Amino acid sequence: MALDYPIAEKVLAWRHFSKLKSTYTTALIDQINPTTGRVHTSYAMAVTSTGRLSSSDPNLQNIPIRTEEGRKIRKAFVAEEGFRLFSFDYSQIELRLLAHMADIPPLVEAFNYNKDIHQLTASQVFGVPLDQVTGDLRSKAKAINFGIIYGISAFGLAKQLKVSRKEAADYIDSYHRQYPGIKAYMDQTIAFAKDHAFVETLWGRRCFVPNIHSKNGMLRSFAERQAINAPLQGSNADFIKKAMIQIHQFLTEKKCKSRMLLQVHDELIFYIFDTEKDMLVDPIQNMMESIEKLKVPLIVGIGQGDTWEDAH
Repeated sequence: MALDYPIAEKVLAWRHFSKLKSTYTTALIDQINPTTGRVHTSYAMAVTSTGRLSSSDPNLQNIPIRTEEGRKIRKAFVAEEGFRLFSFDYSQIELRLLAHMADIPPLVEAFNYNKDIHQLTASQVFGVPLDQVTGDLRSKAKAINFGIIYGISAFGLAKQLKVSRKEAADYIDSYHRQYPGIKAYMDQTIAFAKDHAFVETLWGRRCFVPNIHSKNGMLRSFAERQAINAPLQGSNADFIKKAMIQIHQFLTEKKCKSRMLLQVHDELIFYIFDTEKDMLVDPIQNMMESIEKLKVPLIVGIGQGDTWEDAH
């Protein structure tokens, strides 16, 4: 693997900092509106195949949060005077949708009893008691849980976890033995895509998969992964769009100074005026959590602060 070589680590670190500088720190400064003194993104409704909103000029949906340097960029986004930034974030929504749409009893039970889904997966996949699941095992289980949603391959998981391809393949096989309904759901979804060239979200919106019959193996494999993920990611996109409409209507009817700022996939960001906090936070959370009744609860986490990073 590349990281076995010290020079590779330095090259990757250089790429990391170079991208942060060119894509965010320098670019964001250049995109400050001279009238407002702030940056303003644009959203496209019909660019992505899954129906997600797409942010551009600047893209504020891809600012990294997994690294300390990336989080520092979020600190540059500061609330206006008299307001605080609030984040309302759907918790593990695509895993919850998977539990519902594939009807996986162990996952449904885990979410209904508010169990730590990554700890539970680690216990089942690695064969250790719940109370003996280490932080490292939980992190691996988290990568597997979210990787499965995207149809991850053994090669992709091996690269992510920095293990051998065989070890990664064993993890995936063990996962499917514990949750056999997921493999059946994936196979059925791919078969449906091959028959129709599209898959459907929970609400029946079609997500087209044009390369599902491609003779190019790489394109076909990518299309199969798209077919697996699109009903989940697309349903998530449907939910949050409907929530945005309801919340906008609510803010308008109440004649609030508070306003919706950003949508970042599973998350809505708001400016909430100081004196409106008590009348808005619970209703916004309730609207998002009640957007659809599933076999498992929809949970929305809330953060707040003077900067975007503080609110996350």
